[in-house]
Amino acid sequence: MPYFSATGSDEVPPPVTYLHIYECDKFSIGIFCLPPSGVIPLHNHPGMTVFSKLLFGSMHIKSYDWVADVPCSSNQNTHHEDLAAPQHEPRLAKVHADSDLTAPCKTSVLYPNAGGNMHCFTALTPCAMLDVLGPPYSDDEGRHCTYYNDFPYATFSGDTGSLQAEEMQGCGWLKETEKPESFVVVGAMYRGPQIVEN
Repeated sequence: MPYFSATGSDEVPPPVTYLHIYECDKFSIGIFCLPPSGVIPLHNHPGMTVFSKLLFGSMHIKSYDWVADVPCSSNQNTHHEDLAAPQHEPRLAKVHADSDLTAPCKTSVLYPNAGGNMHCFTALTPCAMLDVLGPPYSDDEGRHCTYYNDFPYATFSGDTGSLQAEEMQGCGWLKETEKPESFVVVGAMYRGPQIVEN
């Protein structure tokens, strides 16, 4: 299928295709189709539980959860070009997963406060990911998608409260950013079995 043809360059990832299957006020179902080197950038799922199933192919996943009871960084390294925009302060997050997945594999589940609520996907081969989100994104109800840049722990010298040095292993800072211009999602018609409501 054309969804899985690599059309990007080394600098710009190829478009991602989304097949919308179903949505109601309780959940939504869709399939993301990624060509090789396709990227779904680091983003969150506020107040949502998400089931993700890799249908075929291989991808790299990196996900984070917020570190509780740690204030935002107040001492920014402002020499870093990605931090120039006056946005929210970076927050400390713990890496939940940083690994490759190859189908067939288990379904991954993330929760509002655990399981890797902020995550990004990078396609290693052509691949497809089935997502079930409950409840779905809703700007009216405060569930809107936020994108992040991630930075190594050493980038900032913010107060980490009572956390010990060993607890900082696998931590990084996440800073809100605008939706990356390079992230292009193209909608396509889902042609599989239809969902029938009773």
